[in-house]
Amino acid sequence: MESGKINNLSQKKIKFLEERADLACAFRWAAKMELHEGIANHFSLSVNESGTSFIMNDNKKHFRLIRASDLLLLDANDSTTMKQSESPDPTAWGLHGAIHRYCPQARCIMHLHPIYTTVLASLADSSLPPIDQRTVMFYKRYIIDEEYGGLAFKDEGERCAYLLNNQKVKVMIMGNHGLLVIGDDVADTFSRLYYFELAAETYIKALWTGKPLRKMSDKIAKKTANELENYPEQSKIFFEDLKSILNAESPSYKQ
Repeated sequence: MESGKINNLSQKKIKFLEERADLACAFRWAAKMELHEGIANHFSLSVNESGTSFIMNDNKKHFRLIRASDLLLLDANDSTTMKQSESPDPTAWGLHGAIHRYCPQARCIMHLHPIYTTVLASLADSSLPPIDQRTVMFYKRYIIDEEYGGLAFKDEGERCAYLLNNQKVKVMIMGNHGLLVIGDDVADTFSRLYYFELAAETYIKALWTGKPLRKMSDKIAKKTANELENYPEQSKIFFEDLKSILNAESPSYKQ
């Protein structure tokens, strides 16, 4: 085999291992930040150009224990996936499989039920008004799923995938359910997840006061949201620091 092809294969393998480690790091930090829910909830990451080959957490394992080698490699178009010995949680396959199948822009998908976002998703009006620099980050950058249909098996997963693909946004407030975010890679997606939960916390606690909210004007909200969206390399730097902390505290995530 030519040396160029060998180097290309080696680079692909290194990238694949790095992607596994990044996703495992995200699981560990979600647990450290108390964003997890027992042995439920799932993260996934596309590892091929079309987005249909993806890695995802194993069935029923606590986020704090997940290692890179635990992640399942799945094909969104493989109808036999749930019949295999190492099959994912059925709802994870229903939701993540459908999104990776139909939404190529969703390179990374993180679905959780974090407390403040889930409270927001439980309100009759689940919108997030721009009242500070956390909430304004998501101004007109999310969709609310108003049609919860039960656990995310095949039909529900495909409905969510259609909704997400049709709206071209990266955050879905899942009414009566929780939160789903997508992104270009693990760092991009985890940062969006982290800040959305902080934004939901700010809003819910502001509501607790019972006092009128200081909402930004549409003009200022649009301007600030654009400024924050284009702020250079925030998610990358943030996630690199998270990995550095975890490398010192618990490097077993990379195994």
